[in-house]
Amino acid sequence: MFLTSHSSRVVVVTGASGGVGRAAARAFAARGDRVALVARGRTGLDAAADEVRAAGGVALPLEVDVADHRAVEEAASQVDRELGPIEIWVNDAFTTVFSEFTEIEPEEFRRVTEVCYLGYVYGTQAALRRMLPRDKGAIVQVGSALAYRGIPLQSAYCGAKHAIQGWNEALRCELLHNRSKVRATMVQLPAVNTPQFDWSLSRMRMQPQPVPPIFQPEVAARAIVHAADHPRRREYWVGGSTTATLIANAVAPGLLDRYLARTGYASQQTDEPKPPDSRDNLWQPLDDACGQDFGAHGRFDETAKAHAVQAWASRHHGTLALAGLGTVAGVVAGRVVRGRPGVVAGLERR
Repeated sequence: MFLTSHSSRVVVVTGASGGVGRAAARAFAARGDRVALVARGRTGLDAAADEVRAAGGVALPLEVDVADHRAVEEAASQVDRELGPIEIWVNDAFTTVFSEFTEIEPEEFRRVTEVCYLGYVYGTQAALRRMLPRDKGAIVQVGSALAYRGIPLQSAYCGAKHAIQGWNEALRCELLHNRSKVRATMVQLPAVNTPQFDWSLSRMRMQPQPVPPIFQPEVAARAIVHAADHPRRREYWVGGSTTATLIANAVAPGLLDRYLARTGYASQQTDEPKPPDSRDNLWQPLDDACGQDFGAHGRFDETAKAHAVQAWASRHHGTLALAGLGTVAGVVAGRVVRGRPGVVAGLERR
């Protein structure tokens, strides 16, 4: 039986056992939402469910591999039965391989694609089967600056994020064409301090790291919750580094190719050698294998930023636009007072 509070909504978060998904689940729970946590590892899922309950939400942990479309559909049906009609679906589950493209096995590339791209497709299909008949709901695709700009050593992940970007744009067009009130939006993230850099398959000699500047997962979580509440906006950019990267790629992609060729290898590795006995979660969840809950944060707490001014600006672009218009109006008025009415005439002609 599900709760009847009007302020409590049913939210599904994939990849909820760690990293950004874990932080997002907590953020939804903090406002009393009923949160279905979808991930593979039972150890991380149970710990995430405890955090959701402690934050004030209702938790439903579901062991699911999002690359299995039947399992995703069954999970959605269970959420409907146990929590109520799904109102928000957040696609976040992923895996990756840190390696040059020529060293990635075909099966590994396929696995990354099935989880990172098709997992989003299957989740969205399951959500739409339930949202479209009610003509209500929000779907949030958790993306990355890498949805627009590929970088070395992450070809499989970049390919999946680019695929999500194009597919989600097509989906939005179809929803708009059909005048549906169901919305799909995307949140493009910067480098985030998550456990992925300890559990992803890596063939690099040194320990992998996110490309600085690094942000805490709670920064991403706040953006995801806001996007879920305001899904009419097609896309949100989080972090000044995301904005700078996307603008640079639009203006001078060839120059950025050369810059990343020079800096992209070193910026994704620390000075510490990769442990010879390191394990990964490409095929099996690492939390269960190790009996360890990895949580939301990675090992970069000392350098990760807890706030992003640009993320606030992205959420409040309307306020900023009004402030900008006010500034322009003030400048124009000042010039008129100083006897320069031609400025106003020029603006009127435009």
